[in-house]
Amino acid sequence: MSFRYAAGINKPGFNPLAAQTTTTTATLFSWGSNTFGQLGLGDTADRSSPVQVGVLTDWSNISAGSLFSIATETDGTLYSWGYNAQGQLGLGNTTGTSSPNQVGALTTWLNVTGGPYQSFATKTDGTLWAWGNNNNGQLGLGDTVSRNSPVQVGALTTWLNMAAGTYHTLALKTDGTLWSWGRNVSGELGLGNTTNYSSPKQIGSLTTWLKVSSGFYFSLATQSDGTLWTWGNNNLGQLGSGNTTNRSSPVQVGALTTWLNIAGGAYFVLAVKTDGTLWSWGEGTAGQLGLGNASNYSSPKQVGALTAWSKITGALNFSTSIKTDGTLWSWGRNAQGQLGIGNLTNYSSPKQVGSLTTWSKVTSKRSHTLAA
Repeated sequence: MSFRYAAGINKPGFNPLAAQTTTTTATLFSWGSNTFGQLGLGDTADRSSPVQVGVLTDWSNISAGSLFSIATETDGTLYSWGYNAQGQLGLGNTTGTSSPNQVGALTTWLNVTGGPYQSFATKTDGTLWAWGNNNNGQLGLGDTVSRNSPVQVGALTTWLNMAAGTYHTLALKTDGTLWSWGRNVSGELGLGNTTNYSSPKQIGSLTTWLKVSSGFYFSLATQSDGTLWTWGNNNLGQLGSGNTTNRSSPVQVGALTTWLNIAGGAYFVLAVKTDGTLWSWGEGTAGQLGLGNASNYSSPKQVGALTAWSKITGALNFSTSIKTDGTLWSWGRNAQGQLGIGNLTNYSSPKQVGSLTTWSKVTSKRSHTLAA
């Protein structure tokens, strides 16, 4: 491999479910809170509009952690930047950085997921790696010791995708099974109990799980038949079950079989159906549900009447989505400019971010956003 250097980039000297892996490449932009350099712009100034991260145009998979970011390029290299007190950048130290730094020298990284203070990544060989905070066993390494560089989770080579909650983790294997580990006080692991586990445990015996996401202390997943399932904490109705009762095992949301894409925010959920409609539920106090108000809802509510919604991401108290026409939209809290619309005004219904029609991926966590 030949190394390519660019401003703001620091480099050292057939899968049955592959459709879930984003492989398109693009220029990377960031905006919102930047207290710890999580925007990757070489400084710590907040931005209220999208700003390009470096000059590279081959970013592949991106993920926002709470106060940091991680991303891969098409050559399989892995980068991280931002807050690093728990070693979540994987750089072998706990020093933060405001520009992308390469994690090791490997060129086999594939999917990435950033949690509040921990990170996960899969390699092209199907192995799963974890690093960062581990005080509740959320790294899946069989202990509660934090790591500041990537460590392999077990020895399996069949990991596909993962979702990082506050202190718990979910992961899908290529055989369609679903696994969880970490904190389980609210039943967020979906194992029928509230016991913490520091190594992966299978959720039931089904082999039809398709997509997975998580919120602070709850989890959600779809199956191949288009059904949607939730479990864990439900204090604000985020499970979409019409009540506020916690569940320690997966419970189906309604009876529909048309759920396509899902995203867990802190205490709320966004979901797109196969007809392109957008739905939300849970906490809405900052307008993050996009329903034009600040109310909570314990069952799915349609966001407007459009049928062109595609990709979605939920953060602490704001939301972002890409439509099928490539436009980008956001709503909710905007105190740090995380909506990307050039001001600090909160909005309780979707507002377009600029006028571009070329957005293909978006990720947010806490108060900042990455998009390409």
